[in-house]
Amino acid sequence: MQKGSARHLASIDHQAAAKDIKLLVLDIDGTIAGHSNTVSPGVKQAILAAQARGIQVAIATGRMYRSALRFHQEIGSILPLMAYQGAWIQDPITQKIHRHWAVSREFAHQLIDYFEQPELRSLLSVHFYINDQLYVRELTRETQIYAQRSGIIPIPVGDLRQTLTNEPTKILALCDDTDVINQLLGNLRRQYTPAELYLTTSVATFFEVTNASVNKGTAVRYLAEELLGLQIANVMAIGDNFNDVEMLEYVGLGVAMGNAPEEVQAIAQWIAPSVEEDGAAVAIEKFLL
Repeated sequence: MQKGSARHLASIDHQAAAKDIKLLVLDIDGTIAGHSNTVSPGVKQAILAAQARGIQVAIATGRMYRSALRFHQEIGSILPLMAYQGAWIQDPITQKIHRHWAVSREFAHQLIDYFEQPELRSLLSVHFYINDQLYVRELTRETQIYAQRSGIIPIPVGDLRQTLTNEPTKILALCDDTDVINQLLGNLRRQYTPAELYLTTSVATFFEVTNASVNKGTAVRYLAEELLGLQIANVMAIGDNFNDVEMLEYVGLGVAMGNAPEEVQAIAQWIAPSVEEDGAAVAIEKFLL
């Protein structure tokens, strides 16, 4: 599909769409933040213009809550923040945690055993997220790059099993070799059913594990329907990767970024330009302004 093209929206009335949409949900990395790790002035201006029209804006991200908070504040959102793919939903204003669905200790132990197989141990940087803190076995190069972009200080603990007095919100395995990540995803999807664990990739080098009930689709449904009393037709979402698929499938208007994998673009209703071309701003201006 061409950038900026409409697949299901060839005959959409843009004014009608703007009238119907009351909630805009945005992913962060690859959607509103590119290589600069910041929201560009053009994207920020478009978001603020949408809010001025009465459209509420929310963040749904795979990031930690504390890592996503600065983006939530920068775009002036007053809604709960959906972090960890929606496993952790918290209102930054009241501090109320609306949802926290974690990975069971049993599955966490099993995954540590799997990641520490001799053929995998040296290839993977494994992250455990517990109580919005990042615990790692050791400070690898991949972890240091991740920590710098996230603005997080990792806590090296050696054996990650000693962190499991509490259940992890999310488990992440990083590897620069995308073939390793794809093999990991395939193997563990054969080992665990969707009713046991939610397995996805947020970027090609990030393999992510959360509670089976967690994905951005269920999180956005909760925010829209249960907290705001909206319907599917009232929600627009913009995302760029496989962890955005359920969100894009749920909403009334799903937009994929031009930098999204083809499989993600295929389920979206419109393809925006890339993140480096301020694609989110283009989509907001087209449908909401």
